[in-house]
Amino acid sequence: MLTEKIRRLEAEKADIVTGRRRKPGRIGLYVITAIWLAVLVPISAMAAPYAAMVMDARNGEVIHSANADTRLHPASLTKMMTLYVVFEAVQNGEITMDTKVRISQKAAAEPPSKLGLRAGSTIQLRYLVRAAAVKSANDAATALAEAISGSEAAFARRMNRTAKALGMSRTTFKNAHGLTENGHLSSARDMTILGRHVLYDYPQYYNLFSRRSTDAGIKTVAHTNRRFLDSYAGADGIKTGYTRAAGFNLTASAERRGERIIVTVFGGNSTASRNAQVAKLMDLGFNKAPSRMALRAPRKPPYLGPDASVATETVIARSQTPSTNTRAKSIRVVAAAVKTSLRPTARPTTEPALPNALVAELKQDIQSVLEEVQTADIKEVIASSATVEIASAAEVPATAVGTVNAADKNAPSASVKPVVRPRTLVLASASARQAAQPVEKREAEVVTRISTSGGRHWGINVGRFPSRYAAEKALLKTALAEMATLDGSLRKVVNGARGFDANFMGLTRDAADLACRRLQARQVTCFMIGPS
Repeated sequence: MLTEKIRRLEAEKADIVTGRRRKPGRIGLYVITAIWLAVLVPISAMAAPYAAMVMDARNGEVIHSANADTRLHPASLTKMMTLYVVFEAVQNGEITMDTKVRISQKAAAEPPSKLGLRAGSTIQLRYLVRAAAVKSANDAATALAEAISGSEAAFARRMNRTAKALGMSRTTFKNAHGLTENGHLSSARDMTILGRHVLYDYPQYYNLFSRRSTDAGIKTVAHTNRRFLDSYAGADGIKTGYTRAAGFNLTASAERRGERIIVTVFGGNSTASRNAQVAKLMDLGFNKAPSRMALRAPRKPPYLGPDASVATETVIARSQTPSTNTRAKSIRVVAAAVKTSLRPTARPTTEPALPNALVAELKQDIQSVLEEVQTADIKEVIASSATVEIASAAEVPATAVGTVNAADKNAPSASVKPVVRPRTLVLASASARQAAQPVEKREAEVVTRISTSGGRHWGINVGRFPSRYAAEKALLKTALAEMATLDGSLRKVVNGARGFDANFMGLTRDAADLACRRLQARQVTCFMIGPS
């Protein structure tokens, strides 16, 4: 009995000691959990509110929206506008894809995600475009802004001007990369509108957003959205974005059976949950969108140039006697695009103007010279006529000779209109020459009309289809995807015994060959059609 009591006391003592040792650890765990639940979770929820938009890209119809007009942090979705402005500048000759861009200290110091550019180095513009589109590199975005507008601030003003022209009424840009900055805000609706314009306004560059990896000059970079591109059938873009304030954002586009849907999601909790939500909204869009829909591409805004013209009107009310209380009533600045091209004024000349008297004297000299020339011509004609008459004087009566002399004396001082030669008159020299030379019989000559087509007798075939509608749809889709080489060609559907052939006609041989090679690189069936 005594032994059992001793064991029971030792066990109770051991439990008390163990409890004392574990108690501080448990308290610390409880404290950490309480802090996480009370502080971190509410902050993350407040920093990344949810917003979404689903749009039929073919006509711009909204299929679904949630909190779509709330101004939120767009993060790297901003780079869609950065690249849109770059595409506009390249198309209008401000810069080329081969232009060497020098990297500034500011661009090189941008935080990740980045390409790793060094200050003072140079790189072609095309590599910066690839890095911004695929890698979402912040240093590349800043370098693009400085290359186009000289500074990131000036480029941001151009981004805002372009956003207004596109109808993005809830967007304000402060930088080119999308890192969190006070006032740098957009909405799910505006980013969906921007993604649609990127797709239709510059289709020749849209393939950048679907590349799983690309050569960025100094390294090969992988796409930030490759998981969604690989997991969702038909997905081919467009742009991801993430910051703590924004959450996980994505503007995505996918095409199935000729239908194209664009989805934008703001405020995802993670990459996986965001991609799952975008896939869910994509399915919703494809289920609700009509199978057949006439394409109504968005209107491309007019090109305003590197710097929009600004008409400034300042209205200041001043008193007749200035005083310390006088101040401006209003200052109104109105920005407007150039609508008419003004005729430039002539450059002032340094040559002295001629005096009026000298001009009048020159005119008189010119008139007198003209009269002398005309009088000399008339006298020469009369003299030649007199010679002809004298040569045949034997047959002319004396009275006629006197008449000629009188006519010579009374020759007019002005130009006399010559008499028209009779149609039946044939010169003796001409008739003798015709009689001496035998008349050769000329063979019939065939004249062939010169072609005005410029050698555009070639074409390409992009497939054979069971119906005319399917062939026309394939032609339209191909034309939008390959505008660079098929611009100006004629879309033609030929009804054959085996189906409807979709052809592009009116191309040169070189243009047809280039178009086929580019389409075949995109896995599109294509072969050339010769002039026959």
